[in-house]
Formats: sequence, C-alpha cells, structure tokens
Amino acid sequence: MSRRKVQAADRAAPRCTVTVCRGCCCGTAKIPGVDHAAQLVTLKAELGSVAQIRGVNCLDACEQANVIVVQPSPAGRAAGGRPVWLGLVNDPEATGDIVTWVRAGGPGLAEPPEILDLYEFGPSRRVRRGIED
Repeated sequence: MSRRKVQAADRAAPRCTVTVCRGCCCGTAKIPGVDHAAQLVTLKAELGSVAQIRGVNCLDACEQANVIVVQPSPAGRAAGGRPVWLGLVNDPEATGDIVTWVRAGGPGLAEPPEILDLYEFGPSRRVRRGIED
C-alpha cells in the first residue's frame, strides 16, 4: 500500500476529535505562565495517532481560556458520548489527564479522570452549535 493510501486510511479511521482553542484569549499572552505552544505540541505528539487534533481560532468561551473540546468517535457517540468542553486547561497535568482519557477511548467509551470534572463547563447553545455541528 502506498504511503499516501496509508495516511488517508489513518485519517479515515474513526477516532475522537480534540479541538484546541488558539485565538482571542486561549493560547496567547492574555493567559500568562502557560506554555501554550508546548500544550498543543504535547496533544499532537501524544494523541496524533489516535485522535484528530485541531487548532481553531476562537471558540467564543474566552472566560474559560484555555478551552479544549473532546468530541467522541463514532463508536463513542453510538455509546452515548457527547462533546465535552473543558476550560481553564492551563497546566500540564490537566493536558496529561486529557491525553490519558482520549487514549482510553474518550467520551462514551471511557470514563474521564475525575479531576477533569473540575474543568468541564457548558458553553452557550450558540457557541456549542458552532463546534458540534
């Protein structure tokens, strides 16, 4: 199989999507003391083979910066999983907890580490529709 076909097959494999806000406030100096570049590099390095990692401009939830949304895989959605919005993800330990959860299957397939309950929030319907549709 050609390298291009292997890469296409990897992209087509059902997997979680991890959306990382990097816009207005998230990922900028407005949130001091955080190595924003390292956070995104860590997510891509640790999860690139098991999840799609997307950096986006702004999720319009600036009061919760840094925001990460973990969307279930098709199997996770079939099992009842829904997107999970995590805010104030400003330390490497929280990023590591997200990595652990997504590697285990993510929403619908694996229980998140209990500590992530502290980071979970519900965005407005308008904002939620923009990412989840």
